[in-house]
Amino acid sequence: MRSASSEPAVEVRGLVKRYGTKTAVDGLDLTVAAGGLTAVLGPNGAGKTTTIEMCEGYRRPDAGTVRVLGLDPVADAAALRPRVGVMLQSGGIYAGARADEMLRHMASLHAHPLDVDALAERLGLGSCGRTPYRRLSGGQQQRLSLAMAVVGRPELVFLDEPTAGLDPQARHATWDLVRDLCADGVTVVLTTHHMEEAEALARDVAIVDGGRVVAQGSPEELCRGGAENTLRFNGRPGLDLAGLLKALPAESAAVELTPGSYRVSGEVGPQLLATVTTWCAQHGVMPDRITVERHTLEDVFMELTGKELRK
Repeated sequence: MRSASSEPAVEVRGLVKRYGTKTAVDGLDLTVAAGGLTAVLGPNGAGKTTTIEMCEGYRRPDAGTVRVLGLDPVADAAALRPRVGVMLQSGGIYAGARADEMLRHMASLHAHPLDVDALAERLGLGSCGRTPYRRLSGGQQQRLSLAMAVVGRPELVFLDEPTAGLDPQARHATWDLVRDLCADGVTVVLTTHHMEEAEALARDVAIVDGGRVVAQGSPEELCRGGAENTLRFNGRPGLDLAGLLKALPAESAAVELTPGSYRVSGEVGPQLLATVTTWCAQHGVMPDRITVERHTLEDVFMELTGKELRK
């Protein structure tokens, strides 16, 4: 097991990236502690992928600084390459190359790689070693990309949507492998759209929107920032929430998350539950699946990001 360093594995300050008149990353600051897993979350177009690509050395920033394991990912690319694993969402593998051929080639570039056969079996690739990459299923392609990113025993690994398109068994196998990497002292930076994945794996979460980090902390810290408990229920779409709020205590809030799915937050207790169900009865609404639960990472994400999209 590697010993954790007191220095950040990744440190980004004032990062800016523009494409013509569009600013994709706008003065972003991000710190990734060594060891453990940091999940980077954000809606499409938030700037998270561009930020990670600059950390990987694939793009040059227009302003700001990036340090990965203390080095510049562009100027010091040769020194970083043996120490950093990268799983891209697509690309980076020859379409005609066989799966086993690509994985063994990647292993040969490192001094102390993992056992290729054992890694392939663990990720369900043992039976498709002689299959060309272009003939692999989408899930198999994802698992091969993951295997290639970790086979060299990197100190730091960037994983871009590693479980996209995977079935539940493959997804949980991937989670187990990621947990083992973290247990071995590897730093993992994960981008994902799956809140469940971030909550299950991450020690730290950074939420990106509008080209900036709008919140960062452990999942527990981020969820504690909102209501400790929320009441959820389903009903017909388009309920009169303004009318419901008049019946609720002043500090309460009510929102329709998706058509017909509602969340009420505030001082959740028997009185609030009774008020909501009474109001529903008075307005001919049959509430379904009433639950009381803590604030979730998805709640935090929805509150902080994508407001323009929802408008």
